[in-house]
Amino acid sequence: MQVPAGEFLKRINYPSDLKEFKEDELEQVCNELRQYIIDVVSVNGGHFAASLGTVELTVALQYVLNTPYDQLVWDVGHQAYGHKILTGRRENFHTNRIYKGISGFPKRSESVFDTFGVGHSSTSISAALGMAVASQYKGETDRQHVAVIGDGAMTAGLAFEALNHAGIENSNILVILNDNNMSIDPNVGALKEYLTDITTSKPYNRFRDDIATVLTKISSMGPDAFKIAKKIEKSIKGTLLKRSNFFEALKFRYFGPVDGHDVKHLVKLLQDLRNIPGPKLLHCVTVKGKGYALAEKDQTKWHAPGLFDKITGEIKKTKYDKPQPPKYQDVFGHTIIELAEANPKIMGITPAMPSGCSLNLMMKAMPNRAFDVGIAEQHAVTFSAGLATQGLVPFCNIYSSFMQRAYDQVIHDVALQKLNVVFCLDRAGFAGADGGTHHGAYDIAYMRCIPNMTVSAPMNEEELRNLMYTAQLDDMGPFVIRYPRGNGVMVDWQRPLKAIPIGKGRMICEGEEVAIISFGAIGNEAVKATTMLNAEGYYPAHYDLRFVKPLDEALLHEVFKKFNHIVTVEDGCIEGGMGTAILEFMADNNYKAQVTRLGIPDVVVEHGEQPELWAECGYDAAGIAGQVKKYAIKRDNTHTIAS
Repeated sequence: MQVPAGEFLKRINYPSDLKEFKEDELEQVCNELRQYIIDVVSVNGGHFAASLGTVELTVALQYVLNTPYDQLVWDVGHQAYGHKILTGRRENFHTNRIYKGISGFPKRSESVFDTFGVGHSSTSISAALGMAVASQYKGETDRQHVAVIGDGAMTAGLAFEALNHAGIENSNILVILNDNNMSIDPNVGALKEYLTDITTSKPYNRFRDDIATVLTKISSMGPDAFKIAKKIEKSIKGTLLKRSNFFEALKFRYFGPVDGHDVKHLVKLLQDLRNIPGPKLLHCVTVKGKGYALAEKDQTKWHAPGLFDKITGEIKKTKYDKPQPPKYQDVFGHTIIELAEANPKIMGITPAMPSGCSLNLMMKAMPNRAFDVGIAEQHAVTFSAGLATQGLVPFCNIYSSFMQRAYDQVIHDVALQKLNVVFCLDRAGFAGADGGTHHGAYDIAYMRCIPNMTVSAPMNEEELRNLMYTAQLDDMGPFVIRYPRGNGVMVDWQRPLKAIPIGKGRMICEGEEVAIISFGAIGNEAVKATTMLNAEGYYPAHYDLRFVKPLDEALLHEVFKKFNHIVTVEDGCIEGGMGTAILEFMADNNYKAQVTRLGIPDVVVEHGEQPELWAECGYDAAGIAGQVKKYAIKRDNTHTIAS
């Protein structure tokens, strides 16, 4: 649905158009840009509060910089809706995050203004530093390189690694810290407290107001004068804050904190900072959800609220006449509390996603046993390993695509030491509108190759509960439970907990000619396929593998002895996935069969609703049925008919 833009905004197709406005007109541009984001997201959905908080910063940057020649990197990417609208995508913005529409994050293949793909977080400083060093090497001394890092992204280790390196490079890089004290949930950790101390220090704030202008003027007097001024500045900053400035200690020139919603002041600051050489950090204080009162008040709820009435603030949800199955994440959230009440060894850990994975339920019920460690997956895994060495059973809940950042820790710190850490991989498989950066495509392949690891996937909510129960039993070692985003299939899901034998699958239905082997919740599409096929006279068998490591070899021997045609179905990458494990078993045991593997192909699949993407890749119910029909024999009540 197209939404009309305001009088100023409709004249802006690219940043060059924005530069035609006077500085006094920029506030109106900001007002119209903010309203446009509200109008479009309210009727089309998407991330919301983060981009409202960066409107003034976005306008100021595009007004001062010469993009795309000047390099601008956004981090995290869902702050960049205003950037997209001002860089040639206003007319298409209504397709944001919709199947075949534009991406919800900056994406190099989408626009020359998107200098770096930023679907995850904390990569901007490293990327911008690489760009700056490259420009320096090529002699492009006039080129600016800006990394906007915020919405919790500064809490990740990669950001600190990049700061540590950037401080010793004499490159032209500006890091803008968008300090809104939030990621999706409130920020945590010592850095948050440090930034709060800076923000609330009245003597320091009085001092810093004119420092950028002073340094700009002194820099024109020569390097010696500039060095002397810098020493004086550093001494005064340290005295006023009663501690060393963290960023200055890393050899960044620190400016701030400043009001991130004063667009005219931001323009002046950015113009001045262009003339100051070397690595610089501008600390902007912003409000997530700025300009929409409800989002300012409840920033977590309005991070990505879905469709809503922009006037009343009512979030639109589908109403059902009958009870509906819960989300898998909520099954996890309630079940871990149930398990923890019975087992005092259980702990909960998440890297900045307590509401996204529903660990916030345990954090409220058992605050001393559940931890949000910030956007720090590597730390989350090794912290969990440390807990496990002391006999505790940590449930480390990390989105599948985010677990990729902690792969070494999974191997070195958990698997090699055979520690009982339970990895609950939420958003496994297609993640929907977040697209290729968030699809949990690879965890089956990268987990099943690790020694000592158990890798499982529930087909429904009851199985998820039982796998969680099984994983916390004695001597289980490293244990993966992967499950998808969204709702399950059972209304009556809170059934008594029971252990599942490790490495044991199950037969869903008997059949003839063709066997379907599924892994995880995508097996429910196979159930739909068998129902459709039965109605047409085809009768395949269906097996739910449940464990891809260890494999149920007894079940597979039974399958290969009975069937010459096998269709494997998984919501993960085909290369190295469950279907590959079946082929390996077949080869190792000298079986011969026609095996068709269905799953995510060896391409980057873009965003869309999960059913749309399953269909695109051929493993929704219709796709599965189509594969079975290639090998099955159609039957009627009296005789066999060749298919």
